[in-house]
Amino acid sequence: MLQIQINGKQIEVEQGTTVIEAAHELGTYIPHFCYHKKLSIAASCRMCLVDVEKAPKPLPACATPVTDGMVVSTHSEKAKAAQQGVMEFLLINHPLDCPICDQGGECQLQDLAVGYGKSGSRYAEEKRTVLGKDMGPLISAEEMSRCIHCTRCVRFTEEIAGFQEIGMANRSNISQIMPFIGKTVESELSGNVIDLCPVGALTSKPFRYNARSWELSRRKSISAHDSLGANLIVQTKDRTVRRVLPFENEAINECWISDRDRFAYEGLYQNRLQNPKIKQDGKWHDVDWNTALDYIQRTLSSIIADYGKDSLAAWANPMNTVEELYLAKKFVNGLGSQQTTARLREQDDRILANSKGAQWLGQNIEELAACQAVLVVGANLRKEQPVLTARLRRAAKNGMALSVVAAHKEALHMPLFAQESIHPNQWVNYLTNLPEKLSGSLKDAEKAAIILGADVQNHPDYAAIYAAAQQLAENTNAVLGVLPQAANSVGSDMIGFNQVTMTQMLAEPKKAVLLFNVEPDCDVWAGSKAMAALKQAGSVMAFTAYESDALNEVADILLPIAPFTETSGSFINMEGRLQSFHGVVQSLGESRPLWKILRVLGNTFNLSGFDFNSSEEVLAEAIDIETIRTMLDNTINTSFETKQNGNNELIRVGGVAIYETDPIVRRATSLQQTSHAIIPAAKVNANTLHKLGFTASDIVLAKQNQASVPVVLEVDNTLPENVVYLPHHNANAVLGGLMNVIELTRA
Repeated sequence: MLQIQINGKQIEVEQGTTVIEAAHELGTYIPHFCYHKKLSIAASCRMCLVDVEKAPKPLPACATPVTDGMVVSTHSEKAKAAQQGVMEFLLINHPLDCPICDQGGECQLQDLAVGYGKSGSRYAEEKRTVLGKDMGPLISAEEMSRCIHCTRCVRFTEEIAGFQEIGMANRSNISQIMPFIGKTVESELSGNVIDLCPVGALTSKPFRYNARSWELSRRKSISAHDSLGANLIVQTKDRTVRRVLPFENEAINECWISDRDRFAYEGLYQNRLQNPKIKQDGKWHDVDWNTALDYIQRTLSSIIADYGKDSLAAWANPMNTVEELYLAKKFVNGLGSQQTTARLREQDDRILANSKGAQWLGQNIEELAACQAVLVVGANLRKEQPVLTARLRRAAKNGMALSVVAAHKEALHMPLFAQESIHPNQWVNYLTNLPEKLSGSLKDAEKAAIILGADVQNHPDYAAIYAAAQQLAENTNAVLGVLPQAANSVGSDMIGFNQVTMTQMLAEPKKAVLLFNVEPDCDVWAGSKAMAALKQAGSVMAFTAYESDALNEVADILLPIAPFTETSGSFINMEGRLQSFHGVVQSLGESRPLWKILRVLGNTFNLSGFDFNSSEEVLAEAIDIETIRTMLDNTINTSFETKQNGNNELIRVGGVAIYETDPIVRRATSLQQTSHAIIPAAKVNANTLHKLGFTASDIVLAKQNQASVPVVLEVDNTLPENVVYLPHHNANAVLGGLMNVIELTRA
């Protein structure tokens, strides 16, 4: 340990600690712009100059390592003069547009200019101007004259996002920060450069000129868009969400959030259902809540009386809260039916019948990042878990032996121990006979993990792949984990909501179906089958925040529910962490929190145990928080035979497009303008293309489940033969059948 004195205070720090880090441990603030604890040292802004005893001139605190006995002053006359001089230089060319700048009120340059700058400027010449840049639909770079060249954005794209998309061109007075020529910023984490920018050069394009920082109320919340459970600060004005920022939680999302978490709020107010509606004679009519609840009571009672209790089923989106899912299950069970599921994309019935508890990551997020070796199977990491992928990227750079086996080679922008693309029908055999190189990397590691992604979970042979992975984990002493597909997938398992499978629901359609936040054409593994099953039902009751063509077609009643920003509730993330949150704004129109609607419905049907006054009371009954860890179990009790027939079948892969994952994201305008949201082409290996008799750029029909859509063909020789890479997207949602056989025929 090394001794350092800062402003008269002594502290011991480890070898390699910098002065600014030591000062932070001591609680002493040193002004800075380019320094950031998660990025490499640039030492370019010079704002952190401090006075070090015996040093001939001030030194940058961010780039100066501590030496034993070092004496530092951060506010001596020498340090102050240096800091004032740097601030004067930074402001020479900075435009005087603070009154219209979106960064106004939360600008680091403003704060430090007041705290560490001079009261006037000696610079009287004309300021230089820099033309704005096009960085895409999410980041506004219209006022690059404000840029102070701290290069935080440059380092972020290279070090955290994985591939450099922003750079600094030229030198001296003509230096400019810009994207590469002809390109925009495409990373799924790109919005973090907005937070990193200490001035108003990079701002949020959707938020541009929307509100001033001091007008906004701030509320903590939890992301509903993937199973990481990123912590958020949601900023509101006039009862609407205006901006979403990260709330730092080192154990979960560190200080980052994905673009999906940041910009999905735009979808909160698109096509919102604001009043209950009932369809009569093919036309929709607005009704009040009493009329809607009375319709539900009469209709369900009649169907159950005519067709039996098991004629009622409930499909729920696993992004619903624990409280909502618990009351939904309690309501359906109270009416005598056991037909509930939230595993909307899973196909293999055998897992549910043989699993012991909630499927989860198998360890906490920090423990996963600390593993020496990790094998990821069947995951689209950047689409499924953008923030977790950034943490794995850093771990891989620091020596983790990360191996990825999937049906295609995703560009992960990190050093990999191995990456293989294998036909999905061969995954069981591959895991059973894992190559010695990969097997050795797991066995030789003190701490290793095997992680199964969404493509495994959605595979028709999920049980056999899982059993093979479980056996491999036992043989190598690795931790077996699953990347859950939605914000509350683990929670739905914990409360036992998945009493049947989606495959059983579609094979034996019910007479009455309750849809809880489900858009059947997009959220169920076989969109066309789901729509067909609902069309034959006597009644489909959609509890939804949104109107959609699909729901208008199949439902006979629409009930407006509040999205997660308008209700209190809880999610259980991938590591089994329960996180509760409050609503940040009032419900829109006549929409109501789903748990409140279900509470009233329970009373309407005279069911016992529905007298709850708060979501906290529901949670207390739903889950015993003290024993939550005992409910997490990735063990299955048996092995399974593979159902697949070799690698000669043409199989569809690609997962769900990153901005098609849930109803809110699908309606977020700016996210839908990114390159990630364009209608995907169908990619195949050149040999497969030749065998099918097609050429690149042909427009063909893709067929699944008696449905077909036109697709454009592209060649991708990183794919194995007999694989079609076609991510689930609104344009092909009717196909369904992720990881299923697909047919390509001439249009």
